[in-house]
Amino acid sequence: MSSTPTPTTGDLAWVLTPLLELPGVQHAVVATGDGLVEGASPGLDRASGERVAAMTATLHAAARAFTTAFTDVEAPRLAQTVVESDQGFAIVVPAGRNTTLALFAEPGARLGDIAYQMQVQVNALTRAMNAPARQPDTAARP
Repeated sequence: MSSTPTPTTGDLAWVLTPLLELPGVQHAVVATGDGLVEGASPGLDRASGERVAAMTATLHAAARAFTTAFTDVEAPRLAQTVVESDQGFAIVVPAGRNTTLALFAEPGARLGDIAYQMQVQVNALTRAMNAPARQPDTAARP
């Protein structure tokens, strides 16, 4: 990769930077569980980001239903959903309350490295989402 892309869309886009630096990763999105974009990589226009976010929610729901069909376990917890095509890999992981992290990597990308970094970023995102809100500094006021 000749230049490192930086996320430009959404409040949670910071979580994408380390993923976009990995060889072979082309795009990444942080999405809500109901398919809204929370952050997207540059080069992914708004319409594409919204489509990816919506499909991420659909894919994750289908993966849960698929697992339930095989196991009869209602509401299984998914670790990741991977779709492999001739164009590359789409990977979706749960990322905290009502949030998912999705990326697309080219064929030949090192999936182990990508999966590891996705979990690192999910942990960082979960910590950030669970951090208490800052309170105004009342000591400085008269």
